Amino acid sequence: MTDTAYAGLLVIGDPHLEGRQPGFRKDDYPEVILGKLKWCLDYAVSYRLLPAIIGDLFDKPRDNANWMLGRLFDLLAGEVIGLYGNHDVHYNPELTEHDSFSLLVKAGRIKLLSADSPWRGTIGGRPVVVGGSSYRQPIPSRIDPLETNAAAGPPLGIWLTHHDINMPGYDEGWIKPHEIDGVELVVNGHIHRRLESVQAGKTLWVTPGNISRRARSDATRVHVPAVLQVEVTADSFTLSHVTIRHQPYDEVFYEAVIAETTDSSSSAFVTGLAELQARRTASGAGLMEFLERNLNQFEPPVADEIMNLAMEVTANVQSENGNRVV
Repeated sequence: MTDTAYAGLLVIGDPHLEGRQPGFRKDDYPEVILGKLKWCLDYAVSYRLLPAIIGDLFDKPRDNANWMLGRLFDLLAGEVIGLYGNHDVHYNPELTEHDSFSLLVKAGRIKLLSADSPWRGTIGGRPVVVGGSSYRQPIPSRIDPLETNAAAGPPLGIWLTHHDINMPGYDEGWIKPHEIDGVELVVNGHIHRRLESVQAGKTLWVTPGNISRRARSDATRVHVPAVLQVEVTADSFTLSHVTIRHQPYDEVFYEAVIAETTDSSSSAFVTGLAELQARRTASGAGLMEFLERNLNQFEPPVADEIMNLAMEVTANVQSENGNRVV
């Protein structure tokens, strides 16, 4: 597809591809999440949209299973632009040749956006520049306009980010939405749920959330997996959230095990043991929750050593299983 044929962008938030089962999911997550990514890319083709991945394509930066990488090379056959997120890089914040994401960039499967290397073209008959700031990369205060003639109309500036943005409902953010000269739309990844948009001067900041539900939580229960469709016209743009087909929450996640005890001093310990017995997850999620509830009773050096040992054990189990859960 040439850039003149595009009608808009399809922004894909935080797939977190991996070859094992995260959290307390019941399904075959590796196949499910690859299927969601395929659906997104097929939808983009059907509606003439340029796919844009806003970080955390992978959940683990390295040692991803070859079968999954092979499937990705097949899926990313058309033009795709995007960023790397904190989960895509091992030595934050730099992307290196040892990170799986770099293979896709070097192979031309993803065009990595940056301040120095934006995507430039025509969408919906209008000149468009799409830049981006990957994890911990600076967000510019302005961008240079496209070189275009007056007949083509004013260019549309779009910026993609993967940052902790201080949006309504997200208190962890440290970057305040602000006007960026030359940018009308900023779309941020990293935050896994959809948040209220913020208009800062002429710049609209949007957080669409990710395309799946990874972990069992109250926030995940109400999250609706979706992509953000940006349709571009000669003098404006419109946004719409497109829901991705997904199963009900209770069919995706195991229920939490509730300890039948009134003794507050032992309830966390009992609950943790019950969860470990009932949910022997591939990722060691039950073990990690058990440790999080109980490590505060130990001195920090001892607690750190126990957690490091647990992470080493679960990593070894994952390696022995070939990163594949069926």
